[in-house]
This record gives sequence, C-alpha cells and structure tokens, in this order.
Amino acid sequence: MKHPKAYDSTPQTRARMSRVRLKGGKAEQILAKALWKKGYRYRKNDKRLPGSPDIAILKHHIAVFVDGEFWHGQNWESRKSKLQRNREYWIEKIEENIARDRRNDQLLQDMGWTAIHFWEKEVLKRTVDCVAVIEEIILTALIDRAEELVLPPEE
Repeated sequence: MKHPKAYDSTPQTRARMSRVRLKGGKAEQILAKALWKKGYRYRKNDKRLPGSPDIAILKHHIAVFVDGEFWHGQNWESRKSKLQRNREYWIEKIEENIARDRRNDQLLQDMGWTAIHFWEKEVLKRTVDCVAVIEEIILTALIDRAEELVLPPEE
C-alpha cells in the first residue's frame, strides 16, 4: 500500500497516532504474563513465523495474536461506514490488514500451527477466558496425539 505524502490530520490526531504501539502493548503483556504464570513458555514476536505472532507457544505450535479492534477490522462493515477522515486510505489499509491476517493464518496452518486471534479489549476484560481458550486447544492437541500413539491406524 502506498502511503500518501500528506495526511489530512489535526495535531490531536498526530499525537494520538504517535502513541500506537506495534508490539508489546498492554493487552499482549497481560496475556503473556498470565500464560507464563500457568507454566506455558513462549516466544514473543517470533519473526520466523508468518505474521510474527505476539505469542508463539513453540512446544504446542500455537500462534497467538492480540489484535487491535480498529487496525484489524472488528465489526468492519459497520465501522467502515463511520470513517470520516482519510476514508479511502483507512478502508484500503484495514482491508489490507484483514487480508494479510488471513494469509498468515493459512501459512501457519500449512506449517501445522494453530492461529488464535483475540481482540485487545477481550484480553483486557477477560484474560482468564482467553487463557482458558489456549489451554483447551493445548489439551485437545495432547489428547489427539495420545490417541494416535495408543490406537492402531484404521485399515
């Protein structure tokens, strides 16, 4: 995506945008600490994986993304109609982000990984539930692996 040379923005908008973080946000840190406390070890922003997941649990091949509601298009169809400033730019930018997320999820799946996406506010409000989702996926994978070891292949 080509960025415009000039933006139609106010000093308040520029100040707000300068505080946007690409990684290490509050929600990501809270989720990572909660997983660490439960004994799950991970890598943060692992560049070896597609999309550089916020949290990569290598042992269980789980890639966790904590997505910002605006940047990754939560309720995109209704939110898109409410955009006022730089409308064309933001529509293109966010739809490109959504498409990139889908591509990266597919690449991860092709590599045998499970991609999980949480919204920032979801992590901030219900961290315990987010950890439970991750634990459920880990448990399901462990049960599947155990069954493969115990049960002979069907003929």
